[in-house]
Amino acid sequence: MRTNHPHTRRVLAALVVLSAGAAAVSCENERPGEASRVRGGGPAPEAAARARLVAEAWDGSRAADLWRAGYYPMGEEVQLPEDAFRDEAGKEAYGARNLALRGELPAPKAAEGTVRWENGGSLTLPLMDAREAYADLDRGDGPQPLTVTRVRLGEMTMATSRGPATVPSWLFTLDGFDTPLKRAALSPSELPKPPVEPAGDTPADDLGELLGLAGIAEDGRSVTVWAGHGACDDGPAVHALETDGTVVLSGSVVGGPDGEPCTAQLLAEDVTVRLDRPLGDRVLLDAFTGRPLPYGEGHGTSPKWD
Repeated sequence: MRTNHPHTRRVLAALVVLSAGAAAVSCENERPGEASRVRGGGPAPEAAARARLVAEAWDGSRAADLWRAGYYPMGEEVQLPEDAFRDEAGKEAYGARNLALRGELPAPKAAEGTVRWENGGSLTLPLMDAREAYADLDRGDGPQPLTVTRVRLGEMTMATSRGPATVPSWLFTLDGFDTPLKRAALSPSELPKPPVEPAGDTPADDLGELLGLAGIAEDGRSVTVWAGHGACDDGPAVHALETDGTVVLSGSVVGGPDGEPCTAQLLAEDVTVRLDRPLGDRVLLDAFTGRPLPYGEGHGTSPKWD
C-alpha cells in the first residue's frame, strides 16, 4: 500500500533529510467523533472534519472487511541474524545489499504458503520462490559481500494488521553467523479500494500526508509514525480520531517561520501517538490519503503498497 501521490514521492526524493532525534507526542483521551490534542493544540477544523469523514467512510465498509481478512505486514519483512553486524564491512555490505551465493538456490517445492495468526485464523497465499527472495536481497556489488552458504524454507514471526503471525520465510545462512537472515516468503494481499478519495489541496500546516508507520507497541496502546515538517517550524503533530472500527491519524505542522527566510527542506521525525485502547483489528488510516497507513517509508524493507 504505498499511499504517496506521484507529486509527494518526487518531493520526498528530493528533499527528505532524516532528523537525528525522535519526537514522542502523547494524545489525550478522546471519544469517537472527537479529535485528540497534542503539542500545538487540537487539529484545524478542516482537518478534524476530514478525519471524521474518513472514519465514517471506512467504518462498516466492504473495504474494512477485506482489510481485516487480508495479510498486511506491519513490521520488518527481513529479520537480521543475531549479533548482526559485528564490523563495519558487514554493515556496509548489508546496507548496499551486497551478497554472494555459495551453492544453489533450492527449487520450489510448494506453490503456496500459509500465514497463521497468534489470535487464531489463517490465510493461504502464493509462495515467493527462493530466487525472487534472493534477488530482493542481493542488489549491489562490492569487494566484501556477505556470503550466503545455505538457503532453506522455514518460518518467522512478524507483526501484521491482524496482530502477530507466523509466516513462511526463506532462511539465508550467512558465513560467520550462527542464526540466519530471514525474508518473509509471502507478498501482502491486494489493498481494497478505499471508500473515500484523498484530500484535496490543504495547507500542509493544517493537514499533510504522513510518511509511514514505524511500529506498533507490543500492547497495541501506541503507534509510532514517520511525520514530516519544515526546517523553521516547531515540528510535526499527529492527532488521533478513534472509533470502534478505525484509528484515523492526522499529520500537521506546529509553528512556522513567521515570514522569515527559511531553507526548503522536508525533515522527518518519529512521532509516537498513544491510544485510548489497543489498536486491535481497527484499521489504522491516514486522514490525508484516506488509506491504511503503510509500514516502512524510511524504516525498513516492507513493501511499499502502491
